[in-house]
Amino acid sequence: MTQLIDNFNRKVTYLRMSVTDRCDFRCVYCMTEKMRFLPRDQVLTLEELEFLGRAFVELGVSKIRITGGEPLVRNNILTLLQNLGKLSGLTELVITTNGSQLTKMAQQLRAAGVKRINISLDSLKAERFEAMTRVAKLDQVLAGIDAAINTGFERIKLNTVILKNRNDDEINDLVEFVIDKAIDISFIEEMPLGVISEHERSDTFYSNQQILKTLEKSYTLIPNIENTDGPSRYYNITNTKTRIGFISPHSHNFCDTCNRVRLTTEGRLLLCLGQEHSIDLKHIIRTHPGNMTLVKQAIINSMDIKPKGHDFNINESSQIIRYMNMTGG
Repeated sequence: MTQLIDNFNRKVTYLRMSVTDRCDFRCVYCMTEKMRFLPRDQVLTLEELEFLGRAFVELGVSKIRITGGEPLVRNNILTLLQNLGKLSGLTELVITTNGSQLTKMAQQLRAAGVKRINISLDSLKAERFEAMTRVAKLDQVLAGIDAAINTGFERIKLNTVILKNRNDDEINDLVEFVIDKAIDISFIEEMPLGVISEHERSDTFYSNQQILKTLEKSYTLIPNIENTDGPSRYYNITNTKTRIGFISPHSHNFCDTCNRVRLTTEGRLLLCLGQEHSIDLKHIIRTHPGNMTLVKQAIINSMDIKPKGHDFNINESSQIIRYMNMTGG
């Protein structure tokens, strides 16, 4: 089998596939309040997403994460998941969601072959949750988390962005919450994607080093050496079933082990989250429908432009114009 290996000898085995830029939330660090979404004809169809997913799996990708926007608001998303779940060679089909649709869809996701699920949650306080997401749906998300737990996914993890003077006083509360639920949590440093007016990113930046110091005052954390095919550094909390992860693009750059690429909802293959290196796969598959050989060769060639790392700088205005919902969270 042909494998995807870049110029820095990193083997790409992980595809993050964005299925929509639309979302029922408007999180302050992700998008503007009056976000303009892509016209339908610029978005990859479910059939095109499946075709590209198959191409990547045939090139050695063993893990696909479905993202958005909010992937579960995409019409007929279960059909795509069911078809991807049947691909020979794909060992992990996972999804990241804001949790709003899980009370309705958790069991269907598991039946479609989704093994693990990440749920975004930045606050346990209703008013603060509404301020950060611009919607009043905390109870709906909490119910969705319980629905996911009751469904029996192999692993459930919360993704949390801590902002200074916004929710940094909830670090321990969020960890107590996941310990009580026997699930995991990852703290993710805010990434400077897209121009936002709600706050200055440099003013609200809260490093994972600060979070770790806070947690070490209350918990005994043991480094976990398990490889999750992602950027998280994990710690086990003694006497619990919970792991705490830290995704730290600023304070602990993880580019040297990068094994992933991103497919945006408009069909661009991003070779790095924090760079604009990309190729237009949508143009290829719409100009040459069904030509798997051509698509796979384009993906192989793209490894030549995968950069060594990102250039995130929280103290500078955004260098990346696209928003996180466009990129795939």
